[in-house]
Parts: sequence; structure tokens; C-alpha cells
Amino acid sequence: MLHRYFQNFKKFRPLLGELVERDIKIKYRRSVLGVLWTLLNPLLMMCILAIVFSNLFKFDIENYPVYILSGQVIYNFFNESTSSAMSAIINNASLIKKVYIPKYMFVLSRILSSIINMLASHCALLIVMIVVGCEMHWTMILFPIPMFLLIVFCLGIGLILSAVTVKFRDIMHLYGVFTTGLLYLTPVIYAMSLLPGWLYKIVMINPITNYLMMYRNVMMFGSWFSPGSFLLGVVEAAAALLIGLSVFIRKQDTFILNI
Repeated sequence: MLHRYFQNFKKFRPLLGELVERDIKIKYRRSVLGVLWTLLNPLLMMCILAIVFSNLFKFDIENYPVYILSGQVIYNFFNESTSSAMSAIINNASLIKKVYIPKYMFVLSRILSSIINMLASHCALLIVMIVVGCEMHWTMILFPIPMFLLIVFCLGIGLILSAVTVKFRDIMHLYGVFTTGLLYLTPVIYAMSLLPGWLYKIVMINPITNYLMMYRNVMMFGSWFSPGSFLLGVVEAAAALLIGLSVFIRKQDTFILNI
């Protein structure tokens, strides 16, 4: 079965590139600056958050703009990739009804297009680090590790959401509320040291927290992520992907009845 799926993927791989290109073109259609917004969006949001939280709430965190933007890189990817993957099947209903295409391709294309935005945000982070004079560490070359684990995790979540949303459309509206709440349970704008013990434990349960802390360790603090953090990240990513594939494969034959 795995060999059949691999051969199928090779056959439709050119189509995957076309789908990613289409998603990016649609997102920035009729925009004067086009893909430059992938750099400008995180930079502008970082400026707003840095001004508000460093002055209004007096968060005393060294290199706070870098701290915020590093959090945005990770959390915004999770939010964007899973939210766009959720509607991947529904938005391609007309194409699915006409020709045979492996349905997971639509979900994968949404994840890949979000990766491009994440890498652009990563470049924006590097620019900010240079501008504010943040120390550059050799550990920065390890940034693909937490990013890759996060991508696998988001792919699994995206497969689950896309499969379930085909039948239960209300999830599309509820998910926005969920991600807003999850943002405050992810240390994007605050330091973990500020949290009381009970809230600290809740925030640590959030899988995005682990990936974010791994990313910050290598990018900002010049330190390795612990073996425990890495192992936890691998387990969470693998579990999300396996569950996602199981749910998606089990339900994909019924998509045509509900789209």
C-alpha cells in the first residue's frame, strides 16, 4: 500500500507545484506589493505588539521585538496552515468532482504555501535581529529542526480538520475562536517565567509551546533544545500525522457525498 501511495505521489507531484503556485497567486491577487507582504505583515504586527506590550504592560524582556517576532513565526504558521488546510477539500469541490486527484494533495498544497510564508517571516526575523543588534549564535543553523517538526504536526492537524470540516462546516467558524484562545496559551508575547505555577503547566501542555521554545532557544538564546523537548516534539508530530492520515483516509471516499 505504501508503495502505491508513493507512486501516486510521484505521478501527481507536478500538480502539487501548480496548486501551491495557485494558492500564492490567489492570496496576493491584485495586491500592489504582492509577495512582499509576507515580509511586511510580520514586521508591522511586531511593531504594534512591541509598542503596546513593552510600554503599556511593561514586559521587561531583552530584545523584546525579536522575542515577539520569533513567537509570531511559529504561531502564525500553525494558525495559517491549519486554517487554510481546513477548507482545502471544500474549496476544491468542483475539481474533485470532475477528475481524479489524490485528495491529500489539496491539503498538502495549503501547508506548503504556508511554509513559504513562514520562511519569509524567518527572514524578517533575521533582519530585525541585525537591526536591533541581537547577538548571532551558531545554533541558528539548527532552526530547520523545530520548523520541520512543526510542519509535520500541522500537516496532521490539517488532514484531520479538512476531513471533518467536509461534513461539519461549523468547525470553520469555531476554529477561529479556538486559535484566538490558543494564542494566549502560547508564550508569543509573554515570558514563561511570568506565569503562576498552575498556568505554567497548562501552557506547557500546548504542543505549540514546545516547538516555539525550541525555535527561540536556537535563534535567540544560542542554546540547544533539550533531548526531552526534541523527543516530545517528535512524538507529538508523529502522533498528529498518523492520526491525521488515519482519519483522512477513512473519510476521503465520502467527501464526494458532502461537498
